[in-house]
Amino acid sequence: MAKITYVEHDGTEHTVEVANGLTVMEGARDNNIPGIEADCGGACACSTCHVYVDQEWVAKLPPKEDMEMDMLDFAWEPDPVRSRLTCQIKVTDELDGLVVHLPERQI
Repeated sequence: MAKITYVEHDGTEHTVEVANGLTVMEGARDNNIPGIEADCGGACACSTCHVYVDQEWVAKLPPKEDMEMDMLDFAWEPDPVRSRLTCQIKVTDELDGLVVHLPERQI
């Protein structure tokens, strides 16, 4: 289990525990975190679970696969380094303390 902090665009923080094996998106959904819409349910077929990973965590995450990079082209103001789709980040003990920042909007 990992504690993950979701920071809304206005600075409101939500720190929740997410079970290993779930995705960061599922953790947001299961804990009613506002700002993660996840329209496709985690199939990597949209960009509505887009976040900006806190800079200190960027290198600690697995690299983006091609499908995620393609979907990020549709995200709101994607950052080439920090943008990730939360449906593509599996939770492990190593992610304890992860901080993600939500964009102003999802599209």
